[in-house]
Amino acid sequence: MRCPWAGTDPLYVRYHDEEWGVPVHDDRKLFEMLILEGAQAGLSWITILRKRPAYRKAFDRFDAGKIAGYDAMRIRTLLADPGIVRNRLKINAAVTNARAFLAVRRAFGSFDAYIWQFVGGRPKANQPRTMKEVPARTPESDAMSRDLKRRGFTFVGSTICYAFMQAVGMVNDHLVGCPRRRPQARAG
Repeated sequence: MRCPWAGTDPLYVRYHDEEWGVPVHDDRKLFEMLILEGAQAGLSWITILRKRPAYRKAFDRFDAGKIAGYDAMRIRTLLADPGIVRNRLKINAAVTNARAFLAVRRAFGSFDAYIWQFVGGRPKANQPRTMKEVPARTPESDAMSRDLKRRGFTFVGSTICYAFMQAVGMVNDHLVGCPRRRPQARAG
């Protein structure tokens, strides 16, 4: 039986079955997911999934180099875009985080090398049997959040970091019995 949070919406089901929990090691995809998880704060994930194509277009396919250069005029344009969440703090966070992301890449060689250190470079396989057993945060997400904030990132609280870790396969929280529970293959 599929994890119950996926529900029946075809977009959500496809996300659950094809993306969630699959290890990601591509810097652009990692950056995209970090920005989208921050945009999701206070909203449902399905809202962000539905807006993801518009986000990709509005944010130059999550090219951190381009986003880091966004100026006030570009931010005003984004604030007028009905395809994304038009929240000034979240849009400014994407720009701030792009700059911090580039600094981390310079320091570590890749964002992948940096971010995966919080789980020792390998996915952590949890064994939840019910949704109540899936944590909202962990010591690893607490450490990630602290370090990201220290490096200048925003909208990276521990709960957002844990959702990011789940999304990019740093942790496998598919419920025991879910067909996607098996250890996920290494992805790009």
